Amino acid sequence: MTATVMDGEALATRIKEDLSVRIAALAERGITPGLGTILVGDDGPSHRYVSMKHADCQALGIASTDIRLPESATQAEVLAAVEQLNADPAVDAFILQYPFPTGAPSDPLDYDRAVLAVDPAKDADGLHPVNLGKLVMGADAPLACTPHGIVELLEAYDVELSGAHVVIVGRGLTIGRPLANLMALKRGPNSAVTVVHTGVADIGAYTRTADVVVAAAGSPAMITADMVKPGAAVVAAGVSFQDGKVVSDVADDVAEVAGFVSPRIGGVGPMTRAMLLANTVGAAEVSLGAGSAS
Repeated sequence: MTATVMDGEALATRIKEDLSVRIAALAERGITPGLGTILVGDDGPSHRYVSMKHADCQALGIASTDIRLPESATQAEVLAAVEQLNADPAVDAFILQYPFPTGAPSDPLDYDRAVLAVDPAKDADGLHPVNLGKLVMGADAPLACTPHGIVELLEAYDVELSGAHVVIVGRGLTIGRPLANLMALKRGPNSAVTVVHTGVADIGAYTRTADVVVAAAGSPAMITADMVKPGAAVVAAGVSFQDGKVVSDVADDVAEVAGFVSPRIGGVGPMTRAMLLANTVGAAEVSLGAGSAS
């Protein structure tokens, strides 16, 4: 068996084409959606990722505000940047790029504290507790970008999710936990969800029973062919870096067993960025009373 490759790049392009129509409708009413980013420190992958987000904005006609703070930034300076974007009427939504540097020993940087300071209505990442709580309730709110992108990608390839057993490997705030809640929604995918993590002795005992496996632990090649049920869909959401190269959580041999796989490059990443843009446009529409959060 050779798995069907779930092309996130192609799907993201179609999503951005749809967003262009919504952006044009806002422009007719004198509104330009605005995305803000706060990047702290000198993490190379974070710099590249933020730059890609701003390039996406420029291509679609979304205004962007780029705040970059040095490695030496204090918690007070980070919170001041958050308040600046909270108060800026030109910014409909913004993100705090993760990870933060550790900061000085006397003043360590606290990412969670900074997220709590974000206006939930401007939470482009969908990670503020107010929005995560609304997700649990099944209420409208900005959805966490990577989980939303994963669901969109699976649905675009007609992977059956309703009643399916979905095993998520990883329990992080940005993917694992919100994805588990999103997958379980009755008015959504309606899946049976199991969450495991690197502290589990035999992860394969769980993944071999799964119709869908989402690897989001940031552990290189941790999901191998012998851990996957033939025909299952496997999403490579976690990556790490070895010798300057991006390494997937999913080993290459999984494609010989799975029915669907997302590629290491051009899979989940483009979908995450597309959902970030969708949340930004949705926030602009909500502020105008023209729509609801995406």
